[in-house]
Amino acid sequence: MFEKHKAMFIYCATPVHAGAGQAFGLVDNPIQREKHTDHPVIAGSGVKGALRHHLWCKWGVRDDKEKKKLLERLFGPEAGSSELQAGAVSFTDAQLVAFPVRAVKRGFVYATSPNALARAKRMLALCGKAEGWQWPDLQDGQTAILDSGLKSNGELLLEAQVFGVINEGDEALQAIANDLADFAIPGGGHFNEKLKKDLVLLSDTDFTWFVKQSTVVEAHVRIDDETGTAADGGLFYTENLPPETILLSLAMASRERVKDGGLLAEAVLEHVEGALNGEAVQIGGDATTGRGLVALNFVGGGSDA
Repeated sequence: MFEKHKAMFIYCATPVHAGAGQAFGLVDNPIQREKHTDHPVIAGSGVKGALRHHLWCKWGVRDDKEKKKLLERLFGPEAGSSELQAGAVSFTDAQLVAFPVRAVKRGFVYATSPNALARAKRMLALCGKAEGWQWPDLQDGQTAILDSGLKSNGELLLEAQVFGVINEGDEALQAIANDLADFAIPGGGHFNEKLKKDLVLLSDTDFTWFVKQSTVVEAHVRIDDETGTAADGGLFYTENLPPETILLSLAMASRERVKDGGLLAEAVLEHVEGALNGEAVQIGGDATTGRGLVALNFVGGGSDA
């Protein structure tokens, strides 16, 4: 049983490829998506594995037996190990909160939807956050914005689509934008301020269209080392989450499963948060081409008891 938990925001700094492992269409290497929403997601097992590897490198586990023991107590032993105890920390699937969409004004906006906000609110509520989050009602083709500077001739232009602005400067939506900016991109700065101004609420239908059609799809070519030209059959396409995407996972901890008592759940989370909060971590594939760099930020705290 998990006794303590914290929200963990994942902010993409470069394109992120959390691969689905199989192709469903023209894209050879698609990203993971939820079956019921079609929203991009990063499986909890992938999140945990990436964070475990990051700490393995950061702590110098290869040359430090004590750090190796701590890592295995927190995250579980390596595959094939004779140790049988489970790790004391786990992570939920990272769900989509906000998605960058190209806009005529200011380059891009952070788009979200009622479903995305409701799911984030539910997860944050477990950690004592997001109290009182409310958002305006809207229909397909409509939008709520915070700053009139995003409008062109009274409308919002995203990609090649036009949206009617039915709500502007809503105080409740502004409170959500402020929270998300401080949770996901703390410390002020350009992107923190941009999120506070350029969060845009779309209907669930319109939001889903963008998260399906506006990901980054890159063509890759394998080069033959002998000829220096493209290898036969070497052209393939890979899908990525774009930079500035915001996701949310829940870090959950139990008491260490060891005979001598071990760390309590609160201490487990303190170790994990202390080692990872504010860190730049690589998640997903294509690390050698600079993909998968994300920033982590932990928020709140709660107990299942």
